[in-house]
Amino acid sequence: MEKVVALCKRRGLIFPGSEIYGGLANTWDYGPYGVLLKNNLKNNWWKTFVTSREDMVGLDSGILLNSTVWEASGHLGSFADPLMDCKKCKERVRGDKLIEEKFGVEAVAGKSFKEIGEIIAKEKLPCPKCGECDFTEAREFNLMFKTHQGVVEEESTPVYLRPETAQGIFINFKNVIQTCRKRVPFGIGQIGKAFRNEITPGNFTYRTREFEQMEIEYFVDPKDEKGNKKMFEEWKKQAMDWFKSLGVKEENLRFRDHDKDELSHYSSGTVDIEYKFPFGWGELMGLANRGQFDLTQHEEFSKEDLKYQDPQTNEKYLPAVIEPSFGVERSVLTVLLDAYDEDKVGEEERVVMRFSPKVAPIKLAILPLMKKEELQTVARKIFDELKEDFQVEYDESGAIGKRYRRQDEIGTPFAITIDYDSLDDDSVTWRDRDSTKQKRVKIADLYEILKKEVN
Repeated sequence: MEKVVALCKRRGLIFPGSEIYGGLANTWDYGPYGVLLKNNLKNNWWKTFVTSREDMVGLDSGILLNSTVWEASGHLGSFADPLMDCKKCKERVRGDKLIEEKFGVEAVAGKSFKEIGEIIAKEKLPCPKCGECDFTEAREFNLMFKTHQGVVEEESTPVYLRPETAQGIFINFKNVIQTCRKRVPFGIGQIGKAFRNEITPGNFTYRTREFEQMEIEYFVDPKDEKGNKKMFEEWKKQAMDWFKSLGVKEENLRFRDHDKDELSHYSSGTVDIEYKFPFGWGELMGLANRGQFDLTQHEEFSKEDLKYQDPQTNEKYLPAVIEPSFGVERSVLTVLLDAYDEDKVGEEERVVMRFSPKVAPIKLAILPLMKKEELQTVARKIFDELKEDFQVEYDESGAIGKRYRRQDEIGTPFAITIDYDSLDDDSVTWRDRDSTKQKRVKIADLYEILKKEVN
């Protein structure tokens, strides 16, 4: 993990947040190459799960919602973590995470606050700051960020930064079925920011207080149990296939079914896709059977009729929901960790990020062999022609070998070198990042070759 964190800082992928002011714990800023990687991943997800499917539509709901939304969803009453304070150094920690980091998620699944405290005492799990094992009893800590809407705080209305994007979809369900003429089964997808006041965030970008979710609420007929079970399995496969399509190694991925005692209150069944992080197996995405809970709650609290009417039978009912939920930051972190590699080119050691061309920040590096006007002119012409449709980078600084290494470290899958032979044969040297093999290709063919490789 440390090598990836260092590389992310060195190569402009991810920077510590507010760094010039001493930082702000567990906040991260995505640099020039990081934001390209992140956006490529989100765009690929959106295309895969929303725009390429006839049974899906998109949405972008607000971060601030009426506070009654969170009362209806249960977040105001039960969205809490087990908070413990070290009596020695006053460090505040999440008891469940102390156990999870030592023994894995299964060891803490479904445990009460009392049981969590007992496990920590029995196993003598130390405070991460001072190393002592002397904690207060676990107590509830609400995870939502509270703010105020209004000019004067004393007279203002309390509102919350959303802890998930799902509720924005549910409260717009009626609007969507009235305007888009979709028939059940269909889904609504959304990518957006969410905020959780985590007690012990950490492990680089794995757990942060500000994060993005890529969520789908897929609405189905609750009576079609056989069809819904099949649909759940289809989503399960499609989610796993998506991570593999990004180049994530299959041996680093697994499914994990939730035990009954660790299910969310709304879920009748949940399965996670987990990734083998350096700190152990951790949740990458979750797939949940949410049932009719959310629409039922919002219908009750809003007094609005949210039922769907079948156009063929005229039957009215509240759909059940299958929810595939992905985290942007965790997905990006997984791609970063899985892509990191060290090897040798001849006698020279190199660090290389083996990103899939689908998500690589830069698709092609354009490198004139030397800073000579005749070579620069050809290289600039190629750059200008390709930049309209591809994220390409022009680089003429330093020796060609150093430029290759720089591009390897940011994960650029291909590079072309313009040399003096290019002036005569209208060809360039094409270099593959992973194999480092080179070949001559015609300048006129570059667009189609790159299009094929990237797609």
